[in-house]
Amino acid sequence: MRPVCQAVLLSLYGSALFAAAGAHAQTTDTAPAAVQPAQSGMQVVNVVGSRRATSSATDTVSPVDVIPLSAAAERGGQFDLSQTLTNISPSFNSTRQTGADGADLVDSAALRGLGSDQTLVLVNGKRRHTSSLVNLFGARNRGNTGTDMNAIPMLAIKDVQVLRDGAAAQYGSDAIAGVMDIGLKRSIGCEAVAGYGQYSAGDGKNYLASAYCGFALAGGVVGVTGEYLDRGRSDRSEPDNPRIIGDSKTKNKTLYVNGDIPTGVSGNSGRFYFTGGVQTRDASSAAFGRGGVGTDDIPSRNSATMYPDGFVPFINGDLDDRYVILGHRAKLGEWNSDLSQTYGYNRLRYDIANTLNASIANADLLAGGKGISPNTFDAGGFSFAQYTTNLDFNRYFEGMVGNGLNVAFGAEYRVEKYKIFAGEPGSYIDADGVGIGGNAGSQGFPGFQPGDITNARRHSTAAYLDLEADLNADTKLQGAVRWEKYSDFGSTVTGKLAGSYRVAPSTLLRGSVSTGFRAPSLQQAYFSSTFTDFIGGVPTDVVLAPNGGAVARLAGIPNLKEEKSRSFTLGTTWTPTDALSVTADLYHIKIKDRIVLSGRFDADNYPELAARLSTLGVGQAQFFVNSVDTKTQGLDLTVSHKSTVLGNRLTTFLAANFSKTEVDGIHAPASLAGYEDVLLSERERLFIEQGGPRRKATLGFDYITGPLETDFRIIHFGPQTLGTFSGTAAGVPNLKYEAKTSADLSLTYTINPNAKITVGGNNIFNVKPTSQNADETDNGFKYDSVQFGLNGASYFARLHVKF
Repeated sequence: MRPVCQAVLLSLYGSALFAAAGAHAQTTDTAPAAVQPAQSGMQVVNVVGSRRATSSATDTVSPVDVIPLSAAAERGGQFDLSQTLTNISPSFNSTRQTGADGADLVDSAALRGLGSDQTLVLVNGKRRHTSSLVNLFGARNRGNTGTDMNAIPMLAIKDVQVLRDGAAAQYGSDAIAGVMDIGLKRSIGCEAVAGYGQYSAGDGKNYLASAYCGFALAGGVVGVTGEYLDRGRSDRSEPDNPRIIGDSKTKNKTLYVNGDIPTGVSGNSGRFYFTGGVQTRDASSAAFGRGGVGTDDIPSRNSATMYPDGFVPFINGDLDDRYVILGHRAKLGEWNSDLSQTYGYNRLRYDIANTLNASIANADLLAGGKGISPNTFDAGGFSFAQYTTNLDFNRYFEGMVGNGLNVAFGAEYRVEKYKIFAGEPGSYIDADGVGIGGNAGSQGFPGFQPGDITNARRHSTAAYLDLEADLNADTKLQGAVRWEKYSDFGSTVTGKLAGSYRVAPSTLLRGSVSTGFRAPSLQQAYFSSTFTDFIGGVPTDVVLAPNGGAVARLAGIPNLKEEKSRSFTLGTTWTPTDALSVTADLYHIKIKDRIVLSGRFDADNYPELAARLSTLGVGQAQFFVNSVDTKTQGLDLTVSHKSTVLGNRLTTFLAANFSKTEVDGIHAPASLAGYEDVLLSERERLFIEQGGPRRKATLGFDYITGPLETDFRIIHFGPQTLGTFSGTAAGVPNLKYEAKTSADLSLTYTINPNAKITVGGNNIFNVKPTSQNADETDNGFKYDSVQFGLNGASYFARLHVKF
């Protein structure tokens, strides 16, 4: 690895993207993020997107950002992984939600402005499970199921590698926008971090305690990380707004273990490796407020006896996340082999507090009581489990094709399970009768009903072939093909061809073309939610209908199938000196049959369908359906420079992403033809096209003077246009969010070689999103959670020690 790139990686945590201008990789096994044993005497960095089995240096043929996390974990201003990467990587975006039900509890993340489920996340080169949550109401990435990256403690992470290229032919489903590989530490030594932060408004207090310890065991190394993170609630609501607007409250307890142990006598003939992680998270989100005496919310949504001044229900989530990797790497003759089993599990159970079931309270009142209901309910929840078995082989053949050919092949078998649990009866029943006065179910979030109970399962089988050839000293070529078969929708074949050519010692040209796919998640296929409403004087169900169920079949909704993509990239890297490195990559991604969550169909917008649905007692229904084609085009740009100013080291980095997504086709099922505006309204289309800013740039400066290190970053977020509830057809203009620029500053003082203290601030100029009409935003506030969030400036302090 070139000296300038090493310097950038080690010195800049926030501005230290190492784009693969010189991503020289030395790889000796199949797992992209594996760290080789110290006994080998060779420093090895494996790069995601390559399965090379040779130890010779090579430039990557696809753009890869290597983001070291050690400095961010030691002295960063953000305390979780999603927010940290948002302020580092321009192509990565994660925005904390407020007023979006369960999406407030799990931050969704995405690359290049695409959906959160179109980015594949790996840990140590192995597929990580997604969250059991599917984003629904009031959330960016609506209808998507993403990966909960905040379930991994930052102190456990060595680096994050971002492959900015379609890679379904290499890694399978979801790798349309790219692949993120989270590499965990496995080094000897101990360290700990204590951190505190809060917003300048005085709320949102964060307390962090994290420790890592790596020790030698049976010739190998085992690293253990424990973390406790307590994030307080923030509130930006105005006096006349009966809401709590801001960060949800969370308490995370996390434990991770990562290690390997030699299994051969020599210590090099085989290695058993393992990773295990568990997190429990107690989280709480505030729902919309309910009015008190004198408002229309009594008795429909409130009880004058229980909450005469109104109330705000809390959607509390009990999250349980587990992850295990067990595997063995060994040499079989001249081939490297890797056999692994991965298990992932994510469960979210809802407990609704500071609430009531208005129908129970009204029934009590009608019976001569005070109008009392229980104020807490178990509303049920859901879980997702994933079991993945991989068998991989690779070998490098010197001189077989040109200077050499790497051959990799393997197979994968995966089982997935999804469950929905019903809540207690009080969380969903209508105790006083439909239309009598009190609404059914717990206010804030009605519980899942017995009819929503789901126990779904599927399995898939895959096989791949991956070839990488060094045609000569300047030309490299990569090709991959993958076949996958799913038990619920059939099979698919994807391919990729990529290459690079060094036109001069300092200049590399690279490009790729690939096809990809994303299998519909079980969460999209089987999510079911039902509540009873009084429509036209008749008690009817309002349902989000599962795919393949009675309601979906009656509405003519076809079974979900895979999303298909075609991706093209063309880029260059330029490294004229050891002090300067530049990369630029253009990309074009077309996705066909994207899965979207439809609008609600009812008697007002589709009378004929409503009449059919009424035979099942359903008054309104919405569905997941393959109906949208999109086109995404953009540019990724990085520039890094190392210099000396006044005798001290200054490292500068610029990273920018310019991206535009457009819906270029809506294909309604035959039963919904002519109702495309309901299937995908202008508001929903804008969520797809501009759920994230269309441009983002980070300019970072890291200056070291003796024991003092100063890190200053300027982060620019482009404009966004989002839809309104009323819609432009009603004469209400869309929500225009202007471009905004924030800045982060931190000062780190090294007390001694084993201790350093950092103080600083995020968004130090207290920049806020553009004000809007609160009646038209998703969260009922004057601006939504867009760009960098809505909380304003924050300040923090960290102490990092080694022992």
